[in-house]
Amino acid sequence: MRHRDDMTFPPEEYARRLEDLRDRMRSRRLDAVVISDPENIMYLTDYQTTGYSFFQALVVPLDGDCFMVTRNMEESNVHARTWVEKTRPYADNGDAIQRLIEALREAGLYNSTVGYERNSYFLPAYQQDRFHSAYTGGRLLDCFGIVEEGRVCKSKHEIEIMKRAARATEAGMQAGIDIAKPGVTENEIGAAISAAMFEAGGEPPAVMPYVTSGPRSMIGHATWEGRKVQEGEHVFLEVGGCYRRYHTAMMRTVVMQDELSPSMRSAEEQMQKALKELRRYVQPGLTVSDADKIVRDIISDGSHGGSLITRSGYSIGIAFPPSWDEGYILSLMQGDPQILKEGMTFHIIPWVWGVDGDKTVGISDTFYVTETGCESFFSLPEEFTLKPGTGKPTAPAAKKANGEQAQPAS
Repeated sequence: MRHRDDMTFPPEEYARRLEDLRDRMRSRRLDAVVISDPENIMYLTDYQTTGYSFFQALVVPLDGDCFMVTRNMEESNVHARTWVEKTRPYADNGDAIQRLIEALREAGLYNSTVGYERNSYFLPAYQQDRFHSAYTGGRLLDCFGIVEEGRVCKSKHEIEIMKRAARATEAGMQAGIDIAKPGVTENEIGAAISAAMFEAGGEPPAVMPYVTSGPRSMIGHATWEGRKVQEGEHVFLEVGGCYRRYHTAMMRTVVMQDELSPSMRSAEEQMQKALKELRRYVQPGLTVSDADKIVRDIISDGSHGGSLITRSGYSIGIAFPPSWDEGYILSLMQGDPQILKEGMTFHIIPWVWGVDGDKTVGISDTFYVTETGCESFFSLPEEFTLKPGTGKPTAPAAKKANGEQAQPAS
């Protein structure tokens, strides 16, 4: 392992991650693993590129040096960003899988038991078929999840990086709230959010902000399409800030009225209550299913006419497009007996779909589990912002000066 002091985390953090991975490899009796998921490669080495649609793999042997198999163009990222010294690049018109086989043979791993990530987005079926056909000297076993076991609980170093991502998230959300008003287009809101995130030190997120207004808020995962916000409508915002590929996310809602309707008031109150109650009960040892039930029961008890149609939260951290979440590692869903552990980080989403049958609204939080409870990454007030047609926003500004945790309205 090459020692360098210009990576996201100190060298000992990467050494720990690598040794923990090798401990899991020993328990699974694997001689080596081929890691192709871009988030997992970055977690282990600090390697990142937007060119991950081309085959790339980090090979980690149980003993000996790790090496990267990459497209020629991406080899520079290995040398510029990571501690990895050995590379085995291939040309654009070359055979990536054959290069991997050759590299395994060179490393003395051709007659070994090798794990690979069968469920990786970026190791498609045709490449897996070719890998199995060409690797005739040893055994290939699915090791999907072997790196994620280490990723699910963040270290103190990762929490600090996520706090920097949170500053970008809050800056973007505040900018979106500030500019949202009747007559403004969704595009203008999206532009303001994006500019504020980047000006606050944020980097390109895995997903750009979600901005929808009025009836368009009922379209799942829709974002700006030029629509102009109308008097009396609402704007649904979901922003995920990013720093060094680590993300935090939040939802907020802006309402273009003097006061909330009874159904909108119920939605706001139930979301606030769900977040408050969950934070009260979260601690190491609470089951995922119980955490989900706390949120789900509160949301379903409102008089808003809507429902929580998805999971109530998901792990969040390292992400590349097409998604900012780690929900495939762990999501808060009914019936899951897994327990919460210190260092886990979640985006909690007690959002309400279908208020009055035609509105989606949201207030959400990203927090990390501590030894005795949890802490939010954010200070932005957890409430709807009211904007009368000719007035000014009534939501208080975030408490940024001293970092004080804002309390949700009760």
